Amino acid sequence: QVLVVESGGGSVQAGSSLTLSCSVSGIAIIDHHIGWFRQAPDSQREFMSITFSGGTTEYAPSMKDRFTASKDDSKNTVYLELKDLKPDDTARYYCAVEGGRGSFDTPAGYKYWGQGTQVTVSS
Repeated sequence: QVLVVESGGGSVQAGSSLTLSCSVSGIAIIDHHIGWFRQAPDSQREFMSITFSGGTTEYAPSMKDRFTASKDDSKNTVYLELKDLKPDDTARYYCAVEGGRGSFDTPAGYKYWGQGTQVTVSS
């Protein structure tokens, strides 16, 4: 059974930084691509990045400047560093394991999802 658990969210002031963690069990992330998405209230789930099994990461164009994804294969964990947070970054952040039939920049491209972690940024 594959289990995906996000953590590290919280309520912060604008300009703050957070590092989110995505712990995966049941599979080895060294063999799988892991994506990060976020979903704001009344909005669709938005692609942020994908970290490929080999370790490289591709970002959505709007996500490159302030967000950095990385992984530690020995801990089977993927990270997402959020810097200079803004109120518009308020959302629930999800990580997911590839395996769906869609493209990697859409939720349909992923098979296993966590419950997400909430990030709330106040001005």
